[in-house]
Amino acid sequence: MQIFIINTKLSIVCCALDTRNGFKHEAQLMKDGREYGNKVKICYLNRTWEKFTYESVLHKAIEATTALTDAEKEQFKKQLNDKHGY
Repeated sequence: MQIFIINTKLSIVCCALDTRNGFKHEAQLMKDGREYGNKVKICYLNRTWEKFTYESVLHKAIEATTALTDAEKEQFKKQLNDKHGY
């Protein structure tokens, strides 16, 4: 499990789970320490080609939420990109 902090009120909790045919990444947006919105997931059959672990599911969770404005979404994506060196 890994937690990605967006701001003082929002974070995204990600985890990896085994499936029958491979594995999946799940992400849940947390607002003030409580689950907010629907959990998103992406299933994989083998290794991923992400630049960092949970990259795809984080972007999917960010795009799916209504808790962030478009500007906040872009700011968090930029923050992820800067932190992980691309």
